[in-house]
Amino acid sequence: MKTLRCHFLIVGAGIIGLTIARELAGRGAKDIIVMEKEEAPGLHASGRNSGILHAGIYYSSDSLKARFCVEGNRSMKKFCRQKSLALYESGKVIVAQDESELQRLYELKKRADLNGAKAVLISEQQLAELEPHARTYREALYAPETAVIDAAEVMKALERDVLQTGKVTILYRTPLTAFSAERTADTRSGPIVFEKLINAAGTFADEIAHLFDVASEYQILPFKGTYKRLVPQRSFLARGNIYPVPDLENPFLGVHFSRKVDGQVFIGPTAIPAFGRENYDMMPHGFRETGSIFYRDAILWLRNRAFRRKALSEVKKYSRRIVHREAKKLVPELRLEDLENSSKVGIRAQLVHWPTKKLVMDFVVLECADSIHILNAVSPAFTCSMAFAKHIADLCVTPSSQ
Repeated sequence: MKTLRCHFLIVGAGIIGLTIARELAGRGAKDIIVMEKEEAPGLHASGRNSGILHAGIYYSSDSLKARFCVEGNRSMKKFCRQKSLALYESGKVIVAQDESELQRLYELKKRADLNGAKAVLISEQQLAELEPHARTYREALYAPETAVIDAAEVMKALERDVLQTGKVTILYRTPLTAFSAERTADTRSGPIVFEKLINAAGTFADEIAHLFDVASEYQILPFKGTYKRLVPQRSFLARGNIYPVPDLENPFLGVHFSRKVDGQVFIGPTAIPAFGRENYDMMPHGFRETGSIFYRDAILWLRNRAFRRKALSEVKKYSRRIVHREAKKLVPELRLEDLENSSKVGIRAQLVHWPTKKLVMDFVVLECADSIHILNAVSPAFTCSMAFAKHIADLCVTPSSQ
């Protein structure tokens, strides 16, 4: 096979990979190759996420998530408007159940203020004007900049954008298999010689980093997000997005209501430990991977109390009754028969720092002489992507790439 050459080789055509390619091309970089093992962009986490553009209120002010979420939200909205893509600027309310949750709500307000995100404490009466069927304890938090997009539509628009630059080639059905020599990636399309590799492989990012002898202290564990859907005649129960106050010890936001651009209202996602990186159905694929992941889950179960508590509560959410019980705390009028099953499911590629057995809360970016590795690109990665891409471009653009 013919040897291909490029300045930048990006592994993964998800939202992070394509926005980085777009940013590099916009800065004048040439000969960019994006390699993707699937037949189209964003077929995994990027195309299966909730479609919510987050406002930037959850994240500690010293994190990369906080640094890029507000700017990323506004950049993605601008992109959608320019391309005439679906954009539902619905806002979001976060409701409390009791005094302890109210105190955590105040903490979220502090984080929002530090991050430059718009968030307003509102009364029960003001909540009723925004979401008539939601209930809260004394106060709620309103995030007006939260919006909803069609993730698959955005991915297609980004694909068109990068290809139209004439500087980017996307190789589909091209998984990375090995490295045969320095700065040479072996693929089914033949060897690719690169100056800089950018690892944006999502749920497989740790495995690629390990090929470079990087990130040996990190492992990715998959969590499955499943959803229920409101029956159409009851979709009026949520005008926009209704969220619980999250457990700040875990990087999951809890079961919530979200109205999509087409008017459908979903309830979810769960955060159930999965036994495969692409384990979207009930049964895992590949015994080797399943055994390895099960072993790591078992170790975390023993060593991490927060993980154990979360796993116990989440696995029960395969049950419609349990999801109903959780969602009814937000919208008391919700009936069990209002929920129907949904085929919508995603995988969260959650990073674990293995020496401490702790779930990593922030994005992780690791640099080598010839590569950059992006780990834990989980929510709000879609929201952050355009601002985050600028950060990665700042790290990797060299005189030879101009």
